[in-house]
Parts: sequence; structure tokens; C-alpha cells
Amino acid sequence: MDQSEFPAELHIQHRSTTTVSLNIPTDTLAQLKQVALGRDMSVEALLKIYIGQGLRQDIAQRFADRVLDLTAQVLTRHGQSAEEVEAIVREIRNASTT
Repeated sequence: MDQSEFPAELHIQHRSTTTVSLNIPTDTLAQLKQVALGRDMSVEALLKIYIGQGLRQDIAQRFADRVLDLTAQVLTRHGQSAEEVEAIVREIRNASTT
């Protein structure tokens, strides 16, 4: 890949924000400060990264669960027994966690 394939400018979309206040244990804040310092970033930026990662993970899991629910419904409509559908969904879940 050469440089011409990359955009010359990065355009970041502004998103509205709101302030949130939360209480966290003092030792947790100290650990956050250490990690943020090691990454050369602010604690606020580190928290945003952690929240974003966790949120994306949860959203992906909810999507996967919804796909499996729809799969089970389709299999049932196509004549699979409840036991067969349960076994198929369980097999898919087990395969996706390994």
C-alpha cells in the first residue's frame, strides 16, 4: 500500500456530549492514572476508550444473540423440533466461544 491510498486529511465528525459524574474507588482511580500515564494520555481519554470498547463488545453480543434468536425461529418454521433447534443453537454458541 502506498501513501496515495491514504486520505490527506482526517475528518472527524463532531458528536454532542454530556457531562457524567461517577464515584469510583480511590485505588481504582490511582490505577487508572498509572495506566493513563503509561499510555501518555489523560484519565478521561482512557475512560472513553474503556467505555467504547465495552460498549462495542456488548452491542456485538446483543447482535449475535438476536441473530441466533432469528435462526432458531427460522429453523422452527422449517420443521425442526424444539430439541433440535436448541441443540443447533447451543452448538453455534459453543463454536463461537472457542
